[in-house]
Amino acid sequence: MKKTLALLLSGLIALSATACSSSSPASSAAAGSQAASGAAEKKLKIGIVQLVEHPALDAAYKGFVDGLAKEGYVDGQNITLDYQNAQGEQANCQTIASKLVNDKSDLILAIATPAAQAVANTTKDIPILVTAVTDPADAKLVASNQKPGGNVSGTSDLTPVAEQMKLLKQLIPTAKKVAMLYCSSETNSKFQVEIAKKSAAELGLETVDATVSNSNEIQQVVQSLVGKVEAIYAPTDNMIAAGMATVSMVAQPAKLPIIVGESGMVDNGGLATYGINYYDLGLITAKQAVKILKDGAKPADMPIEYSTNCDLTINKEVAAKIGVTIPQELLDKAGAASTASK
Repeated sequence: MKKTLALLLSGLIALSATACSSSSPASSAAAGSQAASGAAEKKLKIGIVQLVEHPALDAAYKGFVDGLAKEGYVDGQNITLDYQNAQGEQANCQTIASKLVNDKSDLILAIATPAAQAVANTTKDIPILVTAVTDPADAKLVASNQKPGGNVSGTSDLTPVAEQMKLLKQLIPTAKKVAMLYCSSETNSKFQVEIAKKSAAELGLETVDATVSNSNEIQQVVQSLVGKVEAIYAPTDNMIAAGMATVSMVAQPAKLPIIVGESGMVDNGGLATYGINYYDLGLITAKQAVKILKDGAKPADMPIEYSTNCDLTINKEVAAKIGVTIPQELLDKAGAASTASK
């Protein structure tokens, strides 16, 4: 009898222990809730590849980061930003693109056309936003700017090229021949130059191509223009923008005016521009990112967006050095908005 009672008691203890160790529906729900909470608190990864450092692209990046913060997405809190700069090298763009894809980024931002092309060629699954790309459709990044159709969307930095050529004619009325200074491998630059050539022809201006394939050629190419042209036009070309100090170093002593594609290039030695605000462009791109990350929007259905605000920027110091008189009406128009007007 004692042995039987001992066996029964042991069984009851075992059953009790088993019951205690089993998860009740309530405890399972709590565990599930904790897991869901952990998943919700997971930081989103946003990879960023920028072609090169220069004021326009830097401003677009800053606008993107600030725009995300305004929407509650702060680096180190609920998102992780992995910023990579390719230092102007296409091969680096491809390496960085592979890294960001392998790291399973939730979204990738590509700043400038070569960077965008590298990322778009690396993944067809991760959402990609591009910025500082003149014409995504022309660069083969999207099916069309209105209906991208794939995993790429973003913002265009198409500037008012025709207005820039009219500005050149207004500032240098005696000009007859204008050099188109750009990098031969940048599709965004070729697109703008074609518009510039058409506008120049309508204004009675002859154009000549002055292309470079790498930054080491800039000084020699600009030097070759001295005495052959009356002005230089440089679109929003990344290589030329990054090398504006070199362009200006040769052009200023030769009293060659340079009409450029954006205000950062004016700050670094260009004479003037009608240009868009790249910081604003970054803000617009950030809003697109929020639509994807928060609302589940698909890049395929998101049209390419544009900045509609263009400012006249004039560098009065450069004008004085090269002997160009700025009409009062342009000075009045530039006014306080021209950060380079000194």
